[in-house]
Order: sequence, then C-alpha cells, then structure tokens
Amino acid sequence: MTEHSPSPDENSLIAERRAKLTALRGQGVAFPNDFARADYAGDLQSEFADAEAWPAEKLEALERRVAVAGRLLAKRVMGKASFAQLQDMSGRIQLFLKVDALGEAYEAFKGWDIGDIVAVEGGLTRTRTGELSVRAESLRLLTKSLRPLPDKFHGLADVEQRYRMRYVDLIVNPEAREVFVMRSRIVREMRAWLDARRFLEVETPMMHYIPGGATARPFVTHHNALDLDLYLRVAPELYLKRLVVGGLERVYEINRNFRNEGVSTRHNPEFTMLELYEAYATYDGIMDLTEGMIRDVAVAVRGTAALQWEDMAIDLGPAFRRWTMSDAVLELNPGIRREELRDLEAMRGHCRRLGVRYKDGYGWGKLLLEIFEKTVEHTLVQPTFITEHPTEVSPLARARDTDPEVTDRFELFVGGRELANGFSELNDPEDQKARFLAQVAAKEGGDDEAMHFDADYIRALEYGMAPTGGLGIGIDRLVMLVTDSASIRDVLLFPYMRPEV
Repeated sequence: MTEHSPSPDENSLIAERRAKLTALRGQGVAFPNDFARADYAGDLQSEFADAEAWPAEKLEALERRVAVAGRLLAKRVMGKASFAQLQDMSGRIQLFLKVDALGEAYEAFKGWDIGDIVAVEGGLTRTRTGELSVRAESLRLLTKSLRPLPDKFHGLADVEQRYRMRYVDLIVNPEAREVFVMRSRIVREMRAWLDARRFLEVETPMMHYIPGGATARPFVTHHNALDLDLYLRVAPELYLKRLVVGGLERVYEINRNFRNEGVSTRHNPEFTMLELYEAYATYDGIMDLTEGMIRDVAVAVRGTAALQWEDMAIDLGPAFRRWTMSDAVLELNPGIRREELRDLEAMRGHCRRLGVRYKDGYGWGKLLLEIFEKTVEHTLVQPTFITEHPTEVSPLARARDTDPEVTDRFELFVGGRELANGFSELNDPEDQKARFLAQVAAKEGGDDEAMHFDADYIRALEYGMAPTGGLGIGIDRLVMLVTDSASIRDVLLFPYMRPEV
C-alpha cells in the first residue's frame, strides 16, 4: 500500500484553502471556540417531521430560535439567497440564507468551502419543496477545512482508504456512521441485559505475567522499570475465575484481547470480547443465557430477530439447534463410522482422504476438530450450538462425568462463523494442573498457541471455586451479524492496517 498522494488538482485546492486560512488569521481568531450549540439537526427533523402539521407559516409563527453547528456538506449560492446542508452527529438539516438578514456574513459565506465547520442561529421555516430549514439570522465559520472531501457522486470508494481514513469515511458515508452507532447500542444493550440479572461488570489486567485463558499466540511487551517481559492478554478468563473464587459469583468484562495471529475478514490482532462467569450454572444454562441475550439484543437494536447477513437469511427467533461435534461430523461425512471417531489411525486416514492437514502429535480429539472445521463449520448458517468438544482441545473446560474424553463445552455458530464459546468450568485443581502440564508439553513440542503453566491460578482453585459456567462472545462478529457487515474491518473504527510507505 502506498501513501495517499493528493492529485495536482487536489494540491491546488489545498493551497487555495490555506490561503483562505491565512486571511482568516489576519482578521483575528481563526479557530473560535465560544459558540454554544443548543440544538441538533436530527432532533429538529424528528420534532417537526410532519410537514402538514408544521407548514412554513406555523413554524415561523413559533418564533423559536435555534442554534446548530456542524460540517458544511453542500451549498447552492443564488445571488441574494442561498441554501446549504449542515451535518452534525445526529443528522442533517438545510440552511436558508439571505443577504438582507446576514449582511457581511453572507458575503463571507460565499467563499466558504464544503467541509468547513459552521455555526448558525435563527428561526425555523419550510421551503416550497417541504424541507425543514433553519432561516439563518447569524452565521459563523468555526473551523476551516484545508482538505477537500471526496466527490459526492463517487465518495470514498477505495475500501482500504475508507479503513485507513475512517475520519473521512464517517463524514461522507452515513451508512458507516450508522454501523458504529449500532455497535455502541449493541454493547449498551448487552450491559443492560446482564446488569438486570445481577451480573457485576469488572476490569481485569490487560498486561499479564503469564498468558492464559485461551490457546493463542500472545504479543510480548517489556516493562522497563521492572526489567520484566509481559504479555498483552489473550483472554481475561483466568482473572475473572479468580473473582468467582473470591465470591463475586456473577461477573463479566467487555474489553480488548490481543492475539498475535493473521489478519482476515474475521480476524484482527486486537478485538473486543464479552466474557462472563456465573457460579452454580451448567453449560446448558449458559447456552440458554447466550441464546436469550443474543436474541434480545438483536431485537432491541434492529426491531426483529430475522436478520440478513451476506445474502443469508438468519432467524434468531426459533430455539437454536444443539448438536454434538461427533454427530455433526458423522452426518456431513458419511465415509466416517462412529466407531472410528476415537481410532487414531482411522482418523489420520480420514484426514488424508479429506485433505485435512495435521501434525504427528495430534490425538483423535484434535483430528476430530480439524475435520469439523474443514467439513462442517461453513455449513452452519442458522444458529447452532456445537457441543461435547474433545478434552484434548478444551484445556479449561470440565470433562463430562459420563465420558471424560469430551467436555461440557459448546461453540455457537451463525452464518458459518463462530460467534461464542462457553462451557462448564474446570474447578478441580488437580485436573487443571494436569491439563496445564499437557499444554506445556505441547508448547515444548512446537505449538506456539499452547497455554503456559499458571501456578497462581492453580493456587486460587485450591481455595475452592463453586461449580461455574463461563461464556465468551466476540463482540466484533456479533456486530457484523446484526449490521450485515461482510468484514470485521467494517465494524472496527480503526482496524489494523499495514503502515503507509
């Protein structure tokens, strides 16, 4: 990616605008900061939306004086009267300007540019076309824009430039702004949903002495004063479960995680997660919680449980399917027999036949997961909980009492993507210690994503943790679903990008 270089025409426009700013500086304060905004464009549009109830005569008879401010997005100068379009955080409103009401300010306005930030005071009226307008009685330039906005007909068309110059994308693309407004609402609704059920929001460290809580490759940083390597957290799980040990029986955190992995339409090196833990909850109860929260949040934000995601019609209304990983693999791979699922050599043979890559150290559980990801995951369009993950690939989940080779764990898939992960937590300190040691052996065998041994977490478990259910939901992917966004970069204000060179 090369740095965006202005075209010769753009350079000329920038030079012209800089000259205007120089002239403004000569007249006094070029960037005034004494205007008090009292009204918002969107609020005025909502209040006076009914054109029949609020014709021009009635609006003008109100003698209501409004004070709005925002960015100039369009202007049409017509001699002694002009129109302009102003945009603020709430929406847009038209300005009606006349020379006899504004005097010198009207003449100054003629030289202002699209992108300038202006302040307007005046009454309300409605034009012959029925558009609500501010009839300007006072007009000021607050901020001179030195760079021209993209052409309104072509916009900021280059997708990479939209991500890299999000500040411009938000100005010229209302649909981009709406995604991030909706994202904020989604997070707010999730908090309210959990708070209403006695969950406590907490904050845990972002820098860890030992990376843990997920099988992922961490980022490493260094604390100079202590001369100590630290790790950006891959998950808050082990700290949140320490809080459950301490008696905070329902806790959650919405915050950043960092994983040193590839970048794709589904992955960003830093991402937002909701993690929660509830004492005395089983993984079945956590599945119920997950389903209820996602459905209720979608309805609160979109007004419906029926969503569209990349041409897939997805309905969050019916009960989510619950399907074991073994049954799913068997149904979509008729060449595999049930009695072969835990036969290491048979599973290796099926991997070779299906073109699934594997390492010599993989057990049958890891091979089953690899086959699932290759042949099943992408088919799970409607909400589906995949349950009973092998113990080998679930180092923090509680093993089933009736079958210790699988765990009380689920992953939720929607639109062929993993959206959530949850399980009954492992609260047996001796079992957890053995699992950590197995992860250490895997790391020594070359697995960069295997977990470290966390002795303090084992000590915490030895004080006793109540039976607990846990859940992690990828906020970015949930926002992708609710807003019908194709890429994770569409729902991150500032996604990771290679530096401009």
